[in-house]
Amino acid sequence: HVQLVESGGGLVQAGGSLRLSCAASGRSFSNAVMGWFRQAPGKEREFVAAIRWIGGATTIYADSVKGRFTISRDNAKNTVYLQMNSLKPEDTAVYYCAAGQKLVMGPGGYDYWGQGTQVTVSS
Repeated sequence: HVQLVESGGGLVQAGGSLRLSCAASGRSFSNAVMGWFRQAPGKEREFVAAIRWIGGATTIYADSVKGRFTISRDNAKNTVYLQMNSLKPEDTAVYYCAAGQKLVMGPGGYDYWGQGTQVTVSS
């Protein structure tokens, strides 16, 4: 039974930081692509960042978070992280962790999803 569990969300003021974690269980994800998506009320789910670890880390980011967010992973712990700095009110959303096989931005490219964690940035 594959499970992805996010944690680390919360309420933060604009300009602040949060670190999200996603713990994977049920199988090893060391060769999988791990990604983060977010969904704000009334909006579609959008790509945030993803990481692939084959002989070293390859990462991709949405333009809206480049330079502010950093994705990383600890394969020994089967965990992926999203460090979010310089947060803005428009970053407010439910953040989802996902696992797939290809380094892509479309949510259809991911096979497993977590339940989400709320991030709220106040102005």
